[in-house]
Amino acid sequence: MDFADVIATRRMVRAYRRDPVDPGALERVLHAARRAPAAGNTDALDLVVLAGTEQTAAYWDTTLPEGRRNDFPWPDLLAAPVIVLVVTNPAAYVSRYAEADKAVTGLGRGTDAWPVPFWFVDGGAVAMALLLGAVDEGLGALLFGVFEHEGAVRERFAIPADRRIVAAVAIGHPTEDRPSRSTRRPRRPLTEVVHRGRW
Repeated sequence: MDFADVIATRRMVRAYRRDPVDPGALERVLHAARRAPAAGNTDALDLVVLAGTEQTAAYWDTTLPEGRRNDFPWPDLLAAPVIVLVVTNPAAYVSRYAEADKAVTGLGRGTDAWPVPFWFVDGGAVAMALLLGAVDEGLGALLFGVFEHEGAVRERFAIPADRRIVAAVAIGHPTEDRPSRSTRRPRRPLTEVVHRGRW
């Protein structure tokens, strides 16, 4: 697929068929995520891949208890055959920026030294690469937050306690869904978004 088409057709998919994702396609999507940028080439992002009903059901059992599912507006999201958790290691960024070639930045002093926590910036880039990689494979994808369930998800899937879960990405074969109300919000025109030379 042409890159312009990938960008133009990417959307958040909230309804899936239960058909499994071809393993080769999934590997290519995951490989695309590894090509995302990383500050200082830190290489401190991991992907926890939950594939198949047993693993994805464990995720939903942890974050969306049975009692809340009756009112859940996108029940077919739970059919997504793959969920990828984007996980980052803030301490690795601190260690990397304490090395000789980065020490002058002062960012090696600790996580509080970072005015913008690049472990989350890089995590967002990984998530976008997953979304675009899925579209390129003819799949649908949805980026969503783990939010208050982060600790429970970390424990359920044995993610080390010093890691942060940036986001989750559902991947699968899309089916007809009801768009989120957020899609009705218009995008500002490029002339309002782009500031050339100064604000």
